[in-house]
This record gives sequence, structure tokens and C-alpha cells, in this order.
Amino acid sequence: MKIETERLVLREMRAEDYDALYAVLADSDIMQHYPYTFDEARVRGWIARNIERYKVFGFGLWAVCLKETGEMIGDCGLTMQGIAGMIRPEIGYHIRGDQQRKGYAREAATAVRDWTFENTPFGRVYSYMKATNLPSARTAVSWGCHFAGEYPDDENGVTSVYEMSREEWEAIQTSMEGKA
Repeated sequence: MKIETERLVLREMRAEDYDALYAVLADSDIMQHYPYTFDEARVRGWIARNIERYKVFGFGLWAVCLKETGEMIGDCGLTMQGIAGMIRPEIGYHIRGDQQRKGYAREAATAVRDWTFENTPFGRVYSYMKATNLPSARTAVSWGCHFAGEYPDDENGVTSVYEMSREEWEAIQTSMEGKA
């Protein structure tokens, strides 16, 4: 599986991505809204879980690589997550600190959103985060989500949920075709 955007390539993770992914998931600034920063075992487990997801579901979090150099700068993809007591398709993302605020998370998440509606039967996609994670919430809005609510959560205190329906996505596609 490979998704290309203007500046990025999203591809399946592999064991060799450990160092690049460790630079993201072990960074306490990036992971400040996550329950913990990752150590070596957690990063290796993250890669293994996503490789397993590719086999089981045909999707997971993918490596986000700069198209120009091939350098991996984070991850973004579709996973099945427990959100407000239900298992739902969620688009998540983590981008290395020095590559943030360049639009890469939005670009990658938009590509994953499009892939999801083009290749799965899901009627909605979600993005959820700790309520205090305003950068992640802004990113969710930037790729088309709207605020859907909050719920108390033992891990996050309060979790915010953003969503986009297939109908909303189709309206965006129709609008873009009209501008072409």
C-alpha cells in the first residue's frame, strides 16, 4: 500500500523504521497529550501492531515520508479505536517536532481520509484526542472534521471527538470538481 500526496508518501511501516519512529514517539513534547512517552519496547510494539493491522484490516498507521528525500517524519493512518464506548474508524497522526507546523499532518490525514472513503464502507471517520490537545483538534478541523462532542475518560480526563461523514466528504469532492 502506498499513498502519494504533493509532498508526502505514506507507506506501510517496517521494522527498519524504528529509529525514525522513536524520534517521534519518545519525544515528550510531541507526546505530552498522550498517557506516556514511548520507550524502545513500546516503539517496537507500535510497529508490530501496525504490521498486524495491515494483515487483519488492510490498513493501520502508515509511515509518513517526505517525497523528496524518503525520510520518515511520522505516522498517519486509519485504526479502529474505542471512542465513547464504541469501536470506530479513527484517523490519527504524529509528526516529528522539527517538521510540525508545515501542514504535513493535514496533508497526510486528508490523504488517509480520501483513501478511507474510497476503499472502505465506513460512513464516518473520527479523530479523537485529549481535550487539551488543541493542535491535534485544529488539524482534525483542517482536513474536514467538525467537533462532535466530549466524554469523560480515565486516561485523558476529557476526550474530544471530531468526525466527518461520507456525505460531507462527497460534498467536498463535488465542490472541488466544480472548481477544476
